[in-house]
Amino acid sequence: MSQAATTPLRRDGVVHKRPASQGVAGLILPYSVIGLFIALAALFMAAPTVMLAVQSVTDDHGFTLKYLEALGGDNIVVAFRNSIVLSIASAAIGVVAGGLIAYFVISPAMPITLRSAVTSFSAVAANFAGVPLAFAFVSTLGTLGMLTQGLRSLGVDIYGLGFSLFSMTGLTIVYAYFQIPLMVIIITPALLALRTEWRESSENLGATSGQYWRMIGLPVLLPSLISAFILLFGSAFSAYATAYALTSGNIALLTTEIANVLSGDVSSSPQTGAALAVGMIVVMVGVLVISAAFSRRASRWHK
Repeated sequence: MSQAATTPLRRDGVVHKRPASQGVAGLILPYSVIGLFIALAALFMAAPTVMLAVQSVTDDHGFTLKYLEALGGDNIVVAFRNSIVLSIASAAIGVVAGGLIAYFVISPAMPITLRSAVTSFSAVAANFAGVPLAFAFVSTLGTLGMLTQGLRSLGVDIYGLGFSLFSMTGLTIVYAYFQIPLMVIIITPALLALRTEWRESSENLGATSGQYWRMIGLPVLLPSLISAFILLFGSAFSAYATAYALTSGNIALLTTEIANVLSGDVSSSPQTGAALAVGMIVVMVGVLVISAAFSRRASRWHK
């Protein structure tokens, strides 16, 4: 075969042959698609971020930092704290509970029909949020909800014991409803990628089940678990409709604060809303940086 018919490629120290027809001309379509994706990402993600950053430091008189300084106000600090705590708590519940459910669902002893039912339910429940989800929980765990009334008839008054659906604890439970199914969907492929040979080899060497998970299973899954936690954190951190419909804005969250300053009854302050949005972006970037550091440390195990 002539040299013009092939193009050598060096990958992982090995020289591979590629037909000349897959050279520059063969890369036009892939690079065009990737370029279009990058352009769309820049248009719908980077451009709005830049616009928010500019809007948060300008007003009718020019450059100003008063809107960013307003983030230090007591109500804004409370909103930041509540949003972060709520997101961490619901994401942690989702990772633990969803991970365990996914592990048991993919067990060889689990019937295929039940596995399919759990997977289908997870796909639906992961997208069940907003006002319908809030209404469903009010009807179930509200002060006059079905489950609340049922427990009360048995002599258990959960509201008398201090529980309230319209609190941070209640919001965490509601958020966990869509966080757990989302985790099942995310982590199932990673669990399926665990090789049975690893488990068999560890058992042949005398390792217990706990030792296998501590030394092999969890280290392999750790990057996926970290990525899943970040995804769940972002899902809860950016949620608005569920929290607002459930609490009517009585619990300060960043998303509800943004809505208040953009469509408040007294005044509208888009610059303050932009500053709050920039604050949310900063928090998410910080979380991503931390997760990237943990993922790099976890990926050393694979080497």
